[in-house]
Amino acid sequence: MSERWTLLKLLRWMTSYFTEKGVDNPRLDAELLLAHQLGLDRVGLYLNYDRPLTTSELGAIRPLVKRRGQREPLQYLLGSTEFWSLPLKVTPAVLVPRADTEVLVEEALKRCAAHGVLLDVGTGSGAILISLLKELPGWQGVGIDISPAALDIARHNLAAHALEKRGQLLNGDLAALPKRRFDLIVSNPPYIPTAQWDELMPEVRDYEPALALLGGVDGLDCYRRLTAQADDCLHPGGWLLVEIGADQGDAVTALFAAAGLTELFLRHDYGGHPRVVGGQRNG
Repeated sequence: MSERWTLLKLLRWMTSYFTEKGVDNPRLDAELLLAHQLGLDRVGLYLNYDRPLTTSELGAIRPLVKRRGQREPLQYLLGSTEFWSLPLKVTPAVLVPRADTEVLVEEALKRCAAHGVLLDVGTGSGAILISLLKELPGWQGVGIDISPAALDIARHNLAAHALEKRGQLLNGDLAALPKRRFDLIVSNPPYIPTAQWDELMPEVRDYEPALALLGGVDGLDCYRRLTAQADDCLHPGGWLLVEIGADQGDAVTALFAAAGLTELFLRHDYGGHPRVVGGQRNG
């Protein structure tokens, strides 16, 4: 007679398995993965703890559990994540948007007038671009990314939020930004120093796109390129805001100052880590 697996029994086993594999938040990941596979929410799981799973249900969940145990990001397994309370499609073509990046959105919104045009450099899934356009109905936006596969995901997400008419996507390198001026430029660029690659969590190192992570020997290559173009790409009075690594605040602020940007600021995230550097073009 085959073993009887209820939802609760499977959840407990998945939690134990994920714990052994070093997964952060093993119980939460188990709940989210199982709920997604069964078409339930987490409340639905609680209400059905005693329900036995069918052979086909067990067969469908098994490979997903194995992949998460191998540290493939949960968001890729689910095919989506949430950023700024907005659902977004994600695949291995794009970075998984992090909650810490919402601090960049917060700071950008503080500096936006009723109307304007923004540029999101390295848009990836379009998370920052979409969040800002949702909050700024009088704005137009452009997202640029070197990866055509990432732009496909951003295009899907723009359409899902009915923003195709206000958001334009371009395939290109940040070394040659669009030949026009913007009121706001935002970016979460690659900033991991090459020497730190092997120290990253497996979810990041083994699955997320290295192109969107590695920022050169010191992690500052993209900041140098962005600040070098700020004077040509910003309207007078326009802002450049970037996400940074936790130990890059002083170095990036110095690059902003050397580029002639003023009103410089450094914002920490809610964990107390330096997260955003910003500056304004003289106007």
